Amino acid sequence: MHVKKGDKVKILTGKDAGKTGEVLVALPKLGRVVVSGVNIMKRHMRPRRQGEPGQVIDKEMPLNASNVMKTK
Repeated sequence: MHVKKGDKVKILTGKDAGKTGEVLVALPKLGRVVVSGVNIMKRHMRPRRQGEPGQVIDKEMPLNASNVMKTK
């Protein structure tokens, strides 16, 4: 894999094309990376205790490593 944790990368394709960020997690066996502030999905969480409200959490999801380019 051409990128590792901590590298600055630019997104080449997809809805976030042109954005830059830092690699938070590299998954070499899957060929994917998680980049900060990119590919954000909403995760709906049920309340854990009675009387507590549910939540919607923004979460970064993995991208294919071939869709990112290492920058300086």
